[in-house]
Amino acid sequence: MLTGLLLSLSICSALPSAAEAIPERGSAYMGMGVLAHDGQSTAPADPTSDPKVTQTEGVDVSSYQGNVAWSTLWKNATKWAYTKATEGTSYTNPYFTQQYNGSYDIGMVRGAYHFAAPDTTGGATQADYFVAHGGGWSKDGKTLPGVLDIEWNPYGSACYGKSQSGMVTWIRDFVNRYKARTGRDAVIYTATSWWTQCTGNYSGFGKTNPLWIARYASAAGTLPAGWSTHTMWQYTSSGPTVGDHDRFNGAEDRLKALATG
Repeated sequence: MLTGLLLSLSICSALPSAAEAIPERGSAYMGMGVLAHDGQSTAPADPTSDPKVTQTEGVDVSSYQGNVAWSTLWKNATKWAYTKATEGTSYTNPYFTQQYNGSYDIGMVRGAYHFAAPDTTGGATQADYFVAHGGGWSKDGKTLPGVLDIEWNPYGSACYGKSQSGMVTWIRDFVNRYKARTGRDAVIYTATSWWTQCTGNYSGFGKTNPLWIARYASAAGTLPAGWSTHTMWQYTSSGPTVGDHDRFNGAEDRLKALATG
């Protein structure tokens, strides 16, 4: 009996605790849930794109990257960047200024994104927090509209405890408030499988909000309902040490047109 008890204790001590398995609030980054759910594919370094459309390389960063070497990325033909600004209504990226201003100063078209936390506060409240902490927009030709990053919940249930209709309402509240505050329609970043699971594949945002699709494969694949094409595509996630790579579905002049509004 004693031997069995000791063996049981040994096994239990080797297992991660619930606290160790759940990341700290605020630590989420664009694609974190996608990577955990879908995994990283073995797609080629240069994924397939529509040969009729020029693709423009970009990157997204968060606090995990710290101070980013923007000059190196610029030399590697990275022309645009998004920086995490906020999460929920209690987190701001401590590296936001270096990342957001640094990309702009090197010559990139830049923007900010908000990691949604629908289980904490309402969509309109989080849009206000985002705008107040770096998520605004200016018509300078180099600032892209803000992004709502809505994906698998890294801290709990995939859909943040919301019904499909409740999630649609939350997203609508966020994008409507963002439009009222900035005059721009927010970009929606998501994955098709999450969108199907958590919104019922709702089609009502496709005519107004640009789509940033997350799919770590050689092609962007099937899009959520309502969108006939994607504006941006996160095609690989290298994790927090390197950052994620993306493509704008068009040439630089179209990227600048999106920034100008």
